[in-house]
Amino acid sequence: MSSSSHASDEKLITSFAEFSKTADYSLLENLNIDPQARQDGVEHQPRQVFSGHYVPVIPTPIAAPQYIAHSSTLFAELGLDDSLVQDKAFAKVFSADISPVLESVMEKGTSPMRPYGWATGYALSIYGTEYTQQCPFRNGNGYGDGRAMSIFEGVFNGKRWEMQLKGGGRTPYCRGADGRAVLRSSVREFLAQEHMHALGIPTSRSLTLFTSTAETVTRPWYSEQSQTYEPDILVENPVAISTRVAPSFLRVGQVELFARRTRNKEYDHATDELKLIVQHLIEREYKDDIDAALSFPDQVIKLAECFRGRLTALVANWIRVGFCQGNFNSDNCPAGGYTLDYGPFGFCEQFDPQFQPWTGGGEHFSFFNQPAAAEANFHMFWKSVRTLLESEGEDGYIQRLDDVRRGFEKEQRIAIQNMWAAKLGLDSYDEALTTQLLSLMHQSEADYTRFFRELSSVPTSIESLKETFYLNISESRDSQLEQKWQSWLEQWRNAVLDNQKEAFVAAKMKQTNPKYTWREWLVVPAYQQAMQSCSDGRGNYDLVKELQQVLTHPYDEQTPEIEAKFYRQKPAEYFHAGGVSHYSCSS
Repeated sequence: MSSSSHASDEKLITSFAEFSKTADYSLLENLNIDPQARQDGVEHQPRQVFSGHYVPVIPTPIAAPQYIAHSSTLFAELGLDDSLVQDKAFAKVFSADISPVLESVMEKGTSPMRPYGWATGYALSIYGTEYTQQCPFRNGNGYGDGRAMSIFEGVFNGKRWEMQLKGGGRTPYCRGADGRAVLRSSVREFLAQEHMHALGIPTSRSLTLFTSTAETVTRPWYSEQSQTYEPDILVENPVAISTRVAPSFLRVGQVELFARRTRNKEYDHATDELKLIVQHLIEREYKDDIDAALSFPDQVIKLAECFRGRLTALVANWIRVGFCQGNFNSDNCPAGGYTLDYGPFGFCEQFDPQFQPWTGGGEHFSFFNQPAAAEANFHMFWKSVRTLLESEGEDGYIQRLDDVRRGFEKEQRIAIQNMWAAKLGLDSYDEALTTQLLSLMHQSEADYTRFFRELSSVPTSIESLKETFYLNISESRDSQLEQKWQSWLEQWRNAVLDNQKEAFVAAKMKQTNPKYTWREWLVVPAYQQAMQSCSDGRGNYDLVKELQQVLTHPYDEQTPEIEAKFYRQKPAEYFHAGGVSHYSCSS
């Protein structure tokens, strides 16, 4: 459907020239540039960045770019016409070729759009422990946006958005890597972001996806029908650039970086730079939640409260839909409380509380451990803003901030309990009913998404639910398993229908429990077709676009053909398949 069909009476943006006029660079205007940055933006070698919030970087264009897809949904929200992707200048810029902006500057002497992008540094904490080893200089001064760079910030229909190229070339934070993203991981991120948005979960968004028909990079991956845990071959991959969009890309790790520099007294104005980035975070992400008339320490307290609320709600929503982020470090945790960095993520199919698709993630980032990982990230955020209040001599506010920190576990527990109540159609959380259900699901190897969707029809017997089990429970070693299920179902029906009509319960639950979910074994053929199309030049991306359509309507009943293809369980041959059931972070 064309975005024009969604539009109001306002004229949609149809050209790059019109698009450029929405530019408004609050980050570049209000934060500090690295004082050692080159004026020309040619910053493509790893180096230490000692201070400043950003480094201007000229992106590196991909060779022979080819359009794959864009999000009509996001285009409509931004007031962009779908035809804009056909604008040559627009397509160039979002395949990392900044020449249209440079040409405008040369012809007119100015341009509303800056002729460069920018990369930012941030610190890394894993599960609440500070690390610098991942930095090539072992001090944290070379860690940050290695292949991501923001290219645009503007105001669309009264709302500020930042646009960031993923795979737009090397930056000072590249750590010796090539600055590119492969088509496989770019297709995954492009589809996943819009899927999560359609699921009703705060997330970065997908604007466009371009690939190269001439440029490849080598990455470790899995051979066909591989059963190995780690990649077993090297693969030539087409490069690609996906553009992700968010109100800001400020991360917990960015706030952490300047807090560490403040605590270590690395330079005279470290505290000033910490305060600046916190102020900018409030302006970019919490302007509508925090009264600007409050004193700054009061704003910091309110910021911590708001972020705590967003983060706990976010993680509860992840569990609601079966999402496992896979690598939830502080540098992958946006301070705006949304989902970012779709790398080794996955969606739980056969229910397992310890589900973890990433081979490097371990149990600490597994499916049901995400609340603990979130608390660890919040702890680092709290520690960072506490440093700011201490540095400014605001000791009277420390106790209040500490109380916010202590309240995280309770707020997270309540959010998760409310989520389980909603998934089960209940007015309030029933611990015994929920605990027994999760135990039965695990024992019966239930398909997480299909089980809850079938339960949403409020069945009277377990026959339809049995279709969602990977285990034939009639052959289970627990001879009472089927009877336990029927007993649980009767208890649940009594509870859920106590004061609600069945049709109302079913309708409500079907808006909470999606029908269509991300299944890696259905995504693999889409990116494989795209990779083949780059090789043979056919430009066939039909499977990507089919998935885009299905995954952006996850709660809807779709056609019988779609249901037959996408509403089914994981085939046995994919359960231990490398690159499908598990994968490395190679992207």
